[in-house]
Amino acid sequence: MTGSSVISVVATSIAVIAVVRWVWKMAMWLWVNPKRLERALRHQGLEANRYRFWVGDSVQMANMVQQAKSSPLPAHSHDLVPHISPFQNHTVNKYGRNSFMWYGPAPILILMDTELIKDTLHRHYDFTKCHNFPITEYIAPGVAGYDGEQWARHRKILHPAFNLDKLKSLIPIFAQSCNEMLNKWENLLTPSNGTCEVDVWPWLKDLTKEVISRSAFGSSYEEGRQIFDLLAEQGVVVMNNLQKHYIPLWRFLPTKENNKMKEIERTVRTSLEHIINKKEKARKAGETRKNDLLGILLESNHKEIEEQGNKKSFGLSMKDVIDECKLFYMAGQETTSVLLVWTMMLLSRYPDWQARAREEVLEVFGNQKPDHDALSHLKIVTMILYEVLRLYPPIVWLERYADKDMKLGKLSIPGGVQLGIPILMMHHDQQLWGDDAKEFKPDRFSEGISKASKGSSFAFFPFGGGARTCLGQNFALLNAKVALSLILQRFSFELSPSYSHALTIAVTLQPQHGVQVILRKL
Repeated sequence: MTGSSVISVVATSIAVIAVVRWVWKMAMWLWVNPKRLERALRHQGLEANRYRFWVGDSVQMANMVQQAKSSPLPAHSHDLVPHISPFQNHTVNKYGRNSFMWYGPAPILILMDTELIKDTLHRHYDFTKCHNFPITEYIAPGVAGYDGEQWARHRKILHPAFNLDKLKSLIPIFAQSCNEMLNKWENLLTPSNGTCEVDVWPWLKDLTKEVISRSAFGSSYEEGRQIFDLLAEQGVVVMNNLQKHYIPLWRFLPTKENNKMKEIERTVRTSLEHIINKKEKARKAGETRKNDLLGILLESNHKEIEEQGNKKSFGLSMKDVIDECKLFYMAGQETTSVLLVWTMMLLSRYPDWQARAREEVLEVFGNQKPDHDALSHLKIVTMILYEVLRLYPPIVWLERYADKDMKLGKLSIPGGVQLGIPILMMHHDQQLWGDDAKEFKPDRFSEGISKASKGSSFAFFPFGGGARTCLGQNFALLNAKVALSLILQRFSFELSPSYSHALTIAVTLQPQHGVQVILRKL
């Protein structure tokens, strides 16, 4: 045999071995492991559809979501679960509260027990974030997506930006931005009757974008607003294509949508790097403000590096800081805007609660600008915001992952199983909230969160739970209280007949066609 023949045989053998290994890995991924996990789950009495090769329940799930989005909810209904989480709702109704479903070849166990949910969220080192869908990293990177020591390091450095004293200093920014919006609303009023019809959804998105831009970037907020416009566009593209990314390998295809997401990502990173470098240069020169979130983050990062002997590996890299800035947008803008828009929708529908909230605001600080001490005395406003978060939580679903065999209550969770925490379903669960679970009744929070539900202190978790509770929740709630108080001081509002009660998921739970209200100057 000649040398070239030997080389050819060796090359062919290597190629055959590589193909065989690839086929074996694919078989393990797409058939052997899913069937093994399915047997382990069914052995414990858990039920689901039979595993379908490769796609699992993805096709049926996508079809049900599309069907649900095609028509609005019945007029003034708060029965959101069949509309927003149709497949999860179908699975639980068909197989019971101990059930699971398939995201492609990955089984996901739906947790409907509050103690199991509490245990899962508190054991964040055992049940980690799910990274099966890298598409979500385009919109929610940073500390929210990390695990273990990386998460702990980022959380420590970020924490100073969200402590109470820093948030108090942001109240004037919240008030300034809101008053600018309200002044524009006054200019829209008809002189004859002092009313106008407004779709408040785009206004509230612009308001919270303005607030987070000023809060995050200080003097660079105009540049920040342009970046947040791109991130908002990114969120829509990602959510419109999320179902496709349940199909393995789809994210690698050069589709129009995939290319668009990559293009926006490059532009955002370049723009943020410019702002961060400018801010870092000002920090070193002692010129930077210390009360915007980016400035506080950079100062905290520098302090951490100094405390660790100037080892930069203990701090955040440029990429890390960029990712945290993107998360500022998610935590600060998206959450607050949807909380406000659903609050205005519900208070338009329930004018008695609107009147009670306004009476409290005027009693606590009259027509003066709100301050933190006064805001802390708004009991009725707080009850209303909690009930809005219960009925219309910004995030409707959380996922965790067991990368090795785990015990969870009486269940044995095999490594490779995902855990689905259906926030919206739990918030609407009649076993937890009573027969009026789908009704707007802020009074249920009159004695606080812990006593609002039936027999469980962990039935309400709009911002997650455990050590990984959303770092920006106090920011969102404080911003919402300021904005709602100022709106109630100056306007009354009712739903317009043109309002269509349709909802969609675009990262957060949003109105599909806006929220049209009739404003009346007080």
